[in-house]
Amino acid sequence: MKVLAVIPARAGSKGIPNKNLRLINNHPLIYYAINNAKSSKYITDIVVSTDSPVVEAIAIQMGVNVRLRRPELSGDSVTLDAVIYDAAKNYTADYVISMQPTSPTLTPQTLDNAIEYAVRHDTDTLISAINKPHLAWLKDGDRKLPAYRERLNRQYLPPYYMETGAFFISKGSVVTPFSRFGAKCDIYEIPENEAIDIDTFGDLKYAEAVLERKRTAIYVNGNTLRGMGHIYRALELADEFYSKPDIYYDINQTDRKLFGSTTHTLIPVNGIDELLSIAEKEQYDLFINDILSTSIDYMTSLRNAIPNAKIINFEDDGEGIYKADLVINALFHEAYVPHMMSGEQYYISPKLYMFYGPIKIKERVKKVFISFGGSDPQNYSERLLNIISDREYNDISFTVVLGLAKDNADRLMNFNDYPNIEVLFNVKNMPHIMAECDMAITSRGRTCYELAILGIPAIAMAQNHREEKHGFVCSDNGFTYLGLNPADETIKANLDMYIHMGRAERLRFQSLLLSHDLKNGRRKVMNLINNL
Repeated sequence: MKVLAVIPARAGSKGIPNKNLRLINNHPLIYYAINNAKSSKYITDIVVSTDSPVVEAIAIQMGVNVRLRRPELSGDSVTLDAVIYDAAKNYTADYVISMQPTSPTLTPQTLDNAIEYAVRHDTDTLISAINKPHLAWLKDGDRKLPAYRERLNRQYLPPYYMETGAFFISKGSVVTPFSRFGAKCDIYEIPENEAIDIDTFGDLKYAEAVLERKRTAIYVNGNTLRGMGHIYRALELADEFYSKPDIYYDINQTDRKLFGSTTHTLIPVNGIDELLSIAEKEQYDLFINDILSTSIDYMTSLRNAIPNAKIINFEDDGEGIYKADLVINALFHEAYVPHMMSGEQYYISPKLYMFYGPIKIKERVKKVFISFGGSDPQNYSERLLNIISDREYNDISFTVVLGLAKDNADRLMNFNDYPNIEVLFNVKNMPHIMAECDMAITSRGRTCYELAILGIPAIAMAQNHREEKHGFVCSDNGFTYLGLNPADETIKANLDMYIHMGRAERLRFQSLLLSHDLKNGRRKVMNLINNL
């Protein structure tokens, strides 16, 4: 079977000057059509029809034929039918495929699938299209009328196919100077990200984003001992990519329900060996680990599985940092290797906190926020509840938030029987609840950053030896830090001190908390990742 690809690429683009020569992802636009045609399993001949000496030079350099257009075929009003016929008339071909250079995101696989479809269904003409159902209107004389019978959500509308410039497959026998249509016509639906037609500068930017898009995987685990912050951060980070990352978790370490109701792609694996096997098959461009400290053995195996990937580790102080391309440790302040970025400036704030300003410091403390993360392995929540259930605190309101992984949550909900205590589980709008309070008691983890964004004076306690290394939570930054597993008497004494603390001192604490730029860490982190 003879299949000819004709790529029309004239020089006279008005909307985007030199459009076919514009560089996208370091290649001129014309490159992508030629490369797709060369990569096809079925295309036997390729010819570029152009009046541009530069396009001609690129085509020759890429090893394809050129048909120089006569002036009468280069004007704005000339139809593609005449141009394609002029380029194809000296070839004997079973099929002639018109491929616009303005569709750079088309893939060779989709092109070959369409050729197979045309042959299998014996179509005279097959046109690339995208299914974009919309509530549309038509003009009938002076009237505008709906082009639908009933208003439905988009997913329930009937198909509405729009042609793209990706390809126009015709049997050679139907190609004339006036038409490429035969009697038997059909359309071939292509994926939306392969259907970009470059007509505007915005299209150029969109195409570049698609072509530069990196295939990304995130490996994350969270549980009672490890904490839930890794999962929260992984989901926030996943939202920053212009495609869905594959998010892996180990079923031996993490319960699926801890991810909540996310629509991100979650993939369970049964141990490291299965993860490495999948990674080797998928060959990701970016691989992100958020699993606490990594080992040399794990990182070496991961490197061997995906040798061309960039590997980014979060909150990692293990030996595996030496094998990573980038390490981001927002909770630690010391950088052990040159490619480690440490400190609060790399903290990824949850999106909701971006919309809240600092609380107003009142004359006296009336409401206290208490939360110890998703799991609370030291069971600080119950210890605090036992303290504040004493009637000496009847004049103070307490809001206690329990996380998804809190193992005795059902029993602790009984403290709601106290009129001044509200125990909540799996809260969706945490900043709203925090912002209603005057002070807080929490772990020495990510919640402290959230409290600092809101300017809420806070007491903090470490849940484990790892949290003892978290340098941000200290008196210089506006916190009172009690160490790991302090005595109940120490916790109570500091709670009483804060409750009776004057407004001026709490304002001083707030000023220290607000002196840090914690809302821009997301942008800084993504800049580091995108520049790898």
